[in-house]
Amino acid sequence: MKQLIAALCLFVGISVSVSAQSIIEAAETQADLSTFVTAVKAADLVETLSGEEAVTVFAPSNDAFAALPAGQLESLLMPENKEQLVKILSYHVIPGKVLSADVEDGTSPTVQGEEINVAVADTGVKINDANVTTADIEASNGVVHIIDQVVMPPSQMKN
Repeated sequence: MKQLIAALCLFVGISVSVSAQSIIEAAETQADLSTFVTAVKAADLVETLSGEEAVTVFAPSNDAFAALPAGQLESLLMPENKEQLVKILSYHVIPGKVLSADVEDGTSPTVQGEEINVAVADTGVKINDANVTTADIEASNGVVHIIDQVVMPPSQMKN
């Protein structure tokens, strides 16, 4: 039925706009981001990543979270560690929509407040020491790039 309505609209010249998914909805469709989605929910950042403001998210894969030291992920997901989890996850987010074709060497301010390093090479894009393994998962409010490590803000490294 939807296809018929879309075809009729196209036939009579009416433009049909299909709303794209938000960043969190797009992440939920990626099997390799289930841990990231769990962490976003534990940090109460779903609404933030579903908002209208365009952002770029460097989302750690399930394997990236699994590579954290034993017990660290479980600890971060505890309600009493929510503030630390928010700082770590928001370090993976930069303002604006940056597709892989637009990435340049340098640093970028994160939503968390500290800068993240971006390096472009023949072998791909690195975010700090993490490699972008899947790029350009577009969403209505930005883009998601999957990375192979959880990158820690410099301030968290001191703790």
